[in-house]
Amino acid sequence: MGSDPQYAKYPNLSLAQDIFTLTNSASSEPSRKASLQKLKNAISEHKMAPLYRLLAHPSEGVLNASGEGSARTPSVGGLRKANGASGILGSRRGTVDFEFPWDEQLYEKLKADNEQELETFGKEEEEAAEKAGDTEVQAAKGKRAEFWARVGDKEKAISSYEAVFEKTGVLGTKIDLVLAIIRIGIFFGDKISVKKNVDRAKALVESGGDWDRRNRLKAYQGLHLLTTRSYNLAAPLLLDSLSTFTSYELCSYSSLVVYSVLAGSISLKRVDFKSKVVDAPEIKAILGDGDDKLAALSGALSSGPGAGDEEMNETSSATPAPAATAVNLTALGSSSAPVEAEAPVDFTPLAGLVRSLYVGNYQAFFLALAAVEENFFGQDRYLYEHKGWFVREMRLRGYQQLLQSYRVVGLGSMAKDFGISVDFLDHDLAKFIAADRIPCTIDRVNGIIETNRPDDKNKQYTDVVKQGDGLITKLQKYGQAVRLRGSERG
Repeated sequence: MGSDPQYAKYPNLSLAQDIFTLTNSASSEPSRKASLQKLKNAISEHKMAPLYRLLAHPSEGVLNASGEGSARTPSVGGLRKANGASGILGSRRGTVDFEFPWDEQLYEKLKADNEQELETFGKEEEEAAEKAGDTEVQAAKGKRAEFWARVGDKEKAISSYEAVFEKTGVLGTKIDLVLAIIRIGIFFGDKISVKKNVDRAKALVESGGDWDRRNRLKAYQGLHLLTTRSYNLAAPLLLDSLSTFTSYELCSYSSLVVYSVLAGSISLKRVDFKSKVVDAPEIKAILGDGDDKLAALSGALSSGPGAGDEEMNETSSATPAPAATAVNLTALGSSSAPVEAEAPVDFTPLAGLVRSLYVGNYQAFFLALAAVEENFFGQDRYLYEHKGWFVREMRLRGYQQLLQSYRVVGLGSMAKDFGISVDFLDHDLAKFIAADRIPCTIDRVNGIIETNRPDDKNKQYTDVVKQGDGLITKLQKYGQAVRLRGSERG
């Protein structure tokens, strides 16, 4: 039997995205100013003295240059790793100047407010220990742990949650505590901690976790795998989370749609891509246009493998109908409403990417891919460090999809299909051919590309020969070692 999730309010992961926006050279000036204002407001409202010091202190802050009172982002090599929390900034190239002034009076005031709040928690814990039972004591300690998560002190928040975990016997509460620790790791960019605690949460859920927490863990695990570039493992988890999403403390529903579509686009086979992305009702409700969107929202749309083929008309540009523009998804997803309304998101580039890839409009696909790189990978803290890899792999997918239908293709004809020069296609394909990613050869003299896909029997034969050679080598080494040991005994 399930219960409402606990410890789900803090930390606020949207603030980590705001910090990323401040230090991201690809961010626009209006978005940078909005993020700075939101961060300042949150620090004042939630009394976030530890986070304020971590970010803005003149000599210790990860955003400020040493000895300066306003924030000036140093070079990547000069970023200080205060409290092991430099991961909150991510890894980017380029520098950005912005104002993040250090106010000593504000910091002292926030620090005094924190100390006063901690005294209150201490009194509550003492009263609970004297007059109430273990449940009340745990509740008071839980408030202290949430306080540290709220104000942005990573180490004290984790240690406080662990202390509550050790004294808790309820499985659902234990899972909630581990999920809170995972979010702290995500906030500060600590992937090692996140992986360890995701595995820990999986073990707890498998020992008898309820349905709701199982579904919430799918989203957590999927997001973690996304940040570690395991898109093939993240895709099924994220796509499954779309219809049962309740983890608004982790990310917005809009972001989940983006992550699911990107992971599915790069990792799923064409049949699965059709059924789970192109025709999925949850995705068509966002990326679809006109009748498709209405049918998906009304539940009339079938998500079967063959559904809607007649509606997948080839597009002539990278952008589909403007119906996907600025969709607010607050009312979609689960009945558990998010704390704050989601910002409108323009899904047009993403919709164009999905549609053009599926129908084989490769020129539109490349244009949409560039727009997705700029609008999503260039602006999201979880996606940014993977943008070069994603664009490269999606180009490869486009090449593979076209070449698998032909024995011989004209180099100029293929370049025209993709809207690129022959020289660029030649150099780009050469890298994939050298890495054995595309089974073909380029005849530049005759201007053709010949595919040479081996059949399954030849591939199996080649694999057996390679594995047999490896086995023989190992046996020879083993035999030599045995003979040496025998001679020593003699």
